[in-house]
Amino acid sequence: MKVRLAHTLGAQEVRRRLQAHAGEIGSFFPPGLAQVTTNWASPDRMDMRATVVGQTIPGRITVGEDHVVIEMDLPLLLGVMRGPLEVAVRQQATRLLAP
Repeated sequence: MKVRLAHTLGAQEVRRRLQAHAGEIGSFFPPGLAQVTTNWASPDRMDMRATVVGQTIPGRITVGEDHVVIEMDLPLLLGVMRGPLEVAVRQQATRLLAP
């Protein structure tokens, strides 16, 4: 799953917001469903790993000067969640990036 969002914040401000709100990434999933861990692999890429109903979902957030790309490698068993998860990711990430 891949979600691309445009922004006007600049890469530095997006990185700051992601660092400040990394604990909220679990809200991309229905409440109480996921445990999420994050770490910065490079200045412009935050890796994340979500555990959802016993399944591991690796992912990454790539920060650009005018866009953010959120990718999650959904296992086959969670493929049915793709549509609702894309909607939730778009909504929550848009909220996070709002000025």
